[in-house]
Amino acid sequence: MSRKKTNNLNMPNTQQLEDLTTQVRRDILRMVHKVNSGHPGGSLGCAEFFVALYSEIMDRKDHFDMDGIGEDLFFLSNGHISPVYYSVLARTGYFSVDELNTFRLINSRLQGHPTTHEGLPGIRIASGSLGQGMSVAIGAAQAKKLNGDQHLVYSLHGDGELQEGQNWEAIMYASAKKVDNLISTIDLNGKQIDGATDDVLPMGSIRAKFEAFGWTVIDIEEGNKIEAILKGMAEAKAETGKGKPVCVLLKTMMGNGVDFMMHTHAWHGKAPNDEQLESALAQNAETLGDY
Repeated sequence: MSRKKTNNLNMPNTQQLEDLTTQVRRDILRMVHKVNSGHPGGSLGCAEFFVALYSEIMDRKDHFDMDGIGEDLFFLSNGHISPVYYSVLARTGYFSVDELNTFRLINSRLQGHPTTHEGLPGIRIASGSLGQGMSVAIGAAQAKKLNGDQHLVYSLHGDGELQEGQNWEAIMYASAKKVDNLISTIDLNGKQIDGATDDVLPMGSIRAKFEAFGWTVIDIEEGNKIEAILKGMAEAKAETGKGKPVCVLLKTMMGNGVDFMMHTHAWHGKAPNDEQLESALAQNAETLGDY
């Protein structure tokens, strides 16, 4: 049985997904504030994507197992945005929402970068060493092909992360081996820890690069809108099975939903103080209940 509902009567509507997104933003802010540590900017920017992915897009089992046979898989490569990952995993039933209280604490299963040795449901790889997630996702996708499993593999990567060379070896390999059950999404927020990606190390046209490496590329121009994400990811899914891996260019706003965190890289890895938290939470009303 799958967690994703296939009966239209049971599917969450857009407002329900937006309410979940707002609550996830609150979770992110409160988690990072409590320990004065973490990465709120990219987490906030990807909240809509994670909510859409886990609530509607992926076909997931009721229970978690590391094999992931007979279901879609997701791999987070830029593991520093763990706050949004943990919040969505908890809010979609992988573990208790109350466990979000333990974020980044000693002996917690919710470390700053996701790890596997704590056995946290939903986490299949340790991530945060940038540039490695693509290789893992490709391996998982090839394993599904070998097993005759028709499900898909999804992955998420930062745009600044593409400055790591291992990505391009993997990207070249995926097209050469026709890994066409893979959808890799690039979070195009134009920011990284030291500033704008174009200032740190310009990469030119990421679309042109992926196309030159033999991938099909889909654009989601409004990457902070649920409906745009659902539409774009449906287009991406329709391109699978055609001999090419699929890249989704998701244009997001770092710090989305909190006015003073947007349009800057300053909140890539910085926690809000008490006053800033109060202001940020006031912009994101409690919808589903704080943990």
